[in-house]
Amino acid sequence: MITASRCFRRTVPSPPVVSGGGVPYLRVVDDDVYTDWESVYRDNIDRLYRLMYARVGNRPDAEDLTSEVFSTALPPMRLSSSKGEVRAYLLVTAKTVLASHWRRRLGQPVTTIDLDTDIRYLSEPSGPEPPSDAPARAGKILGGLPERYRRILELRFLEACSIKEAAQAMHISVSNAKVLQHRALRMAANLAVEVEL
Repeated sequence: MITASRCFRRTVPSPPVVSGGGVPYLRVVDDDVYTDWESVYRDNIDRLYRLMYARVGNRPDAEDLTSEVFSTALPPMRLSSSKGEVRAYLLVTAKTVLASHWRRRLGQPVTTIDLDTDIRYLSEPSGPEPPSDAPARAGKILGGLPERYRRILELRFLEACSIKEAAQAMHISVSNAKVLQHRALRMAANLAVEVEL
């Protein structure tokens, strides 16, 4: 496997070498490399967005995560890397960003990118958004929770209630709602591993 430190360090372009007659030597650009940072972005944005959308199931998170992949991956990358190396590096960065997203949401990384099942999102550069199985997976997880745990998570994350509004709807104190939410998220994270997110 190619490491980021070896292959994707940003290099400062050197000035053109000038021949004895004052004419700069021209460098041959291989077709298998990107010409600029914008072409890296244009060529990979749709693939990464479709992959993120398939994993999180909603447009705002998919857009944020795709943006995070590029902002994380571009600084250490260098343009002289081949397109395949750049795509592989972006995929590794996407795995890390996705794991961090789920760790922030559920308290532990619960998702991976499987090249066998996700290759269609990586190979199709454009088209409609991929179908997401996130709602079905969330339904399985919520279905496995006790009623009070399920209700607090539905209020907080599906109905977008504040913790105070959720506490009022459940007729409990705010501090009790916080504890209930914390316990529900931990149990949901454990169930998510069993459901094989």
